Amino acid sequence: MPAASSKSVPQQQQRAGRSAMAAGDYSINLTVQQVLSLWAHGTLRHFTEMWYWVFLWALFSSLFLHGAVGLLMFVMLQRHKQGRMISVIAIVVGFLASITGGMITSAAVAGVYRVAGKTMAPLEALVFGAGQTVLTVVISFSRILATL
Repeated sequence: MPAASSKSVPQQQQRAGRSAMAAGDYSINLTVQQVLSLWAHGTLRHFTEMWYWVFLWALFSSLFLHGAVGLLMFVMLQRHKQGRMISVIAIVVGFLASITGGMITSAAVAGVYRVAGKTMAPLEALVFGAGQTVLTVVISFSRILATL
């Protein structure tokens, strides 16, 4: 009898391991610090990992850019009565719009990589995330939108 029960224990552990691996596909066990330091053991394989890394780079590059522009706006409009309030509104709206777009485009990039069966290096996530912010600035300052 003990031999039969000892066989069932490893089988249960294998089943538990398989279900844990399946559940692990959808969890992200990385901190923001690990992403920003480009720390990773290998490449990013799962959709959620790729989306998380690209989105965090887009988030922090956008936060840096909007913070610098917001500081410039506050300095330039400090004597204007409504200038400070306009600065806050412009920064909040611009940041929320770029983050919403960043979420969508990060999911699109991760989806393309996942469907193609490719893995993503952490440096690629940096390029895609910061590239979203750069493209947003280029499109904002160009006259492309006015021609549409």
